[in-house]
Amino acid sequence: MAKELTSRSENYSQWYQDLVIKADLAENSAVRGCMVIKPYGYAIWEKMQAQLDRMFKETGHVNAYFPLFIPKSFFSKEADHVEGFAKECAVVTHYRLKNDEENGGVVVDPEAKLEEELIIRPTSETIIWNTYRNWIQSHRDLPLLINQWANVVRWEMRTRLFLRTAEFLWQEGHTAHATKQEAIEETIKIINVYADFAENYMAVPVIKGLKSENERFAGALDTYTIEALMQDGKALQSGTSHFLGQNFAKAFDVKFTSKEGREEYVWATSWGVSTRLVGALIMAHSDDNGLVLPPKLAPIQVVIVPIYKKMEQLALISKKVDSIVAELKAKGISVKYDDSDNKKPGWKFAEYELKGVPVRLA
Repeated sequence: MAKELTSRSENYSQWYQDLVIKADLAENSAVRGCMVIKPYGYAIWEKMQAQLDRMFKETGHVNAYFPLFIPKSFFSKEADHVEGFAKECAVVTHYRLKNDEENGGVVVDPEAKLEEELIIRPTSETIIWNTYRNWIQSHRDLPLLINQWANVVRWEMRTRLFLRTAEFLWQEGHTAHATKQEAIEETIKIINVYADFAENYMAVPVIKGLKSENERFAGALDTYTIEALMQDGKALQSGTSHFLGQNFAKAFDVKFTSKEGREEYVWATSWGVSTRLVGALIMAHSDDNGLVLPPKLAPIQVVIVPIYKKMEQLALISKKVDSIVAELKAKGISVKYDDSDNKKPGWKFAEYELKGVPVRLA
């Protein structure tokens, strides 16, 4: 198997890049800064997504979906927020193409200019809080605990697969509360959920803390973070939870009538993790032979490779393996029996080691 990796000691950054490509996790796309997540890489993300979704729902959150496009005027309503994201925004100015009769191909139709430009979401606070204005009138409507699974676009100049790309997948939670204390408690609860997931499912140690004023999320009063520790001695920001105060409620005029009959602004949080977690998983555990995946997140937890000389032997082995496979599946263990005859066992062992399958049986 000609899939030799650059060693970590030689060039840690190149080792990471080699491993992502050679383990078939992802590759660069035709669009600069964007990646194609391949089936094996996406299977890891699906495992993460499923567990996080369970954890969010156990803490009372529900899923919804909001538009990809955000009117430019929405960003003007929260000054700190727009300043933090302005340099990364992708902007839609037209809604139609037309054939280029002179040169062939297609061109943007100059007559199809939008009345107002649309921002492709870098994050969804503005579109969501504009919506919440219609959903929240009374203290009975609170708390509102919403999560969204989506893609976002931030026009990054220097990109690395999973760690920093122009488009990435993530979840973003957006909650509304009647009191400041409730919102602060929500912010801390979620950073603890993220830490629990990182440590008990990813098996990655993290440090929880509060971001400095210069590093906090644009438009937040406080940003809590988990920093995951990598093999090269560096920390990787792996999840953030923001106490937004009443900034977005005031910007979008989201008020409610309190139990005492007073009209008050809502208190807010937002929080998110992304496909960067896949990069963190790779860098925290893997070695010069390939991926090292924790069993809870491995797409294939057990692989069985038969060793035989004659097809009659394979038939006998397969008959015995069938019951083993059934027993493992009954226990909720994902198992693959690789009886393909176009590759030798040695190739298969090396391939499954590269892909980080936790248990490999022959």
